[in-house]
Amino acid sequence: MPASSHSQIAAALESKEQQILPEWLAALRPISSLESGRIKESELNTQAKAFYTQLRNAVRDSGLEVRAAGYESLKGFLAEISRSRAIKGFSPSETAQFVFSLKRPLFNALSAGGEAAQGAWDINQLLDELGLYIMEVYQKSREEIIVRQQREISELSTPVVKLWDGVLALPLIGTLDSARTQVVMENLLQSIVDYGAEIAVIDITGVPTVDTLVAQHLLKTVAAARLMGADCIISGIRPQIAQTMVHLGVDLDVTTKSSLADAFAVALRRMGRTVVSADVAATR
Repeated sequence: MPASSHSQIAAALESKEQQILPEWLAALRPISSLESGRIKESELNTQAKAFYTQLRNAVRDSGLEVRAAGYESLKGFLAEISRSRAIKGFSPSETAQFVFSLKRPLFNALSAGGEAAQGAWDINQLLDELGLYIMEVYQKSREEIIVRQQREISELSTPVVKLWDGVLALPLIGTLDSARTQVVMENLLQSIVDYGAEIAVIDITGVPTVDTLVAQHLLKTVAAARLMGADCIISGIRPQIAQTMVHLGVDLDVTTKSSLADAFAVALRRMGRTVVSADVAATR
């Protein structure tokens, strides 16, 4: 970019801060969702002033090339803002407008000094690049948040429950894919060790469909439990699931029951135990 354009923009940022900054803050307030409580006006003002200062220094020291080393600090600051807004639930457009809303105040400042023709296009390109950068960081941050939430939900939706001494239950809800199977397996195996369990009941009442892939995931879990010395029983086999498995030729090679209660009764019998009513026990 022309040196004269760089010099004009640097001079405008330096000498007209008292004009540009208030005008930018006025433009930021309506588009920053202050009423939502996600960000306070004082925090917004602090962010804007810090960004302006770093932008002014970067343009003065490194020209208008965003890839220059002088812009690293500014880009790091934008990355922090972007991640913070992604966590707080700001939309992509609300995040990008933090940068793009500075265009008009800068253009007005250049126009007032008769410098619009030389500097308007260059400042437009500069802020577009910074706006695209903040959007890239925002997108990556949102993806990281979604992945973390999915992992947390997956862990929460695979609790291992102790039904009796030596008997565990693992109720599954939702789709059983490869990633979730790994979580299920880790939780179950660790619980087998922690409780010294002999039998684990895997309840699939909450699994909407059981196809060949889901059956393979179940078999992997059963095989891993057996290696740890625990036998498995699968409960929650509904008529539709039974028909589907027969149609697909799937053989789970494990004891199956229609309900968790039936599976629990089988588990107790295998351990040589039985449950009787208090009245019956009293007459013995």
